[in-house]
Amino acid sequence: MSKVAAPRLEPTPEALASPLRRYLLATRPAFLSIALAGCLLGFSSALDAAFSWALALLTGFLAVATQAGVNVLNDYCDHLNGSDAVNVDRLFPFTGGSRFIQNGVMSPRQMLAYALVLFSGVIAGGLWLIATRGGSLFGIGLAGLLIGWAYSAPPLKLSSRGLGEPCVAAGFLLIVAGADFVQRGAISPRPWLLGLPYALLVTNILYINQFPDRAADILAGKRHWVARLEPAVAARGYWLLLLLSALAIVGLVGSRQLPPLALASLLALLPAIKAGRILSAHAHEPARLRPALPMTIAAAHLQPAILATVLAWMNWS
Repeated sequence: MSKVAAPRLEPTPEALASPLRRYLLATRPAFLSIALAGCLLGFSSALDAAFSWALALLTGFLAVATQAGVNVLNDYCDHLNGSDAVNVDRLFPFTGGSRFIQNGVMSPRQMLAYALVLFSGVIAGGLWLIATRGGSLFGIGLAGLLIGWAYSAPPLKLSSRGLGEPCVAAGFLLIVAGADFVQRGAISPRPWLLGLPYALLVTNILYINQFPDRAADILAGKRHWVARLEPAVAARGYWLLLLLSALAIVGLVGSRQLPPLALASLLALLPAIKAGRILSAHAHEPARLRPALPMTIAAAHLQPAILATVLAWMNWS
């Protein structure tokens, strides 16, 4: 294996001497907007209820803080299992973790403490929302935190047991459902249905990111499906998730859960289709997958944005 990540792009103690900047970048903020996309979709599914901007802002903050906490905890856990330390095929900043521990920016203990602080803040804000909007929100919040912990932390380490994809899909689907509940004040099947195509696209981000990390994950004993299968075979899983997302949109339109105009959200899949072609052609060559990673991320942002716009237009027209 040869190192392909440019060292100058990775964090160093010298470049992050400011504590504020250091703790901000430890959360990998460039990728936190995917949680906001889920909130946007959840808010749009609840436009038939009275809308509160204050509650929306708090919901978005808590969703981002939850994802930030999961990111930091995952970095700590990948330090424990050794996968980030041996990952020389990483495509920073997309794969291989934040490199904060490996590059000496923060200690493992500091990362763990930071993750716990973030989760404590989420719990405090979540309890206030529960008191304000209803106890049913407790189950959604608790499930989200448990999934975020169990994904990478021992003893469960679900991502190492081939269950990382269901965890990601469920976790981001909970963001959509939670955002809807905060506005609606009641449980509704609508956000669970509308959020499914989005959750599948977010799952594809995890899935394709595992290809550059595959060799290191195998050495560390992380037995996700990309590690279990030959790369060319594993690449088919990306297409399966993409197909399921598209079929979910078509099914929602066909069952009249969404208006026909919502089919426009299928256009968001175009960058993911291009990414899938790159993956199929170069599944064995981690360095050549770099262009496919932001394309996959773009699709997971564009699809809920288009769908939310359609729902807002239909509600206000």
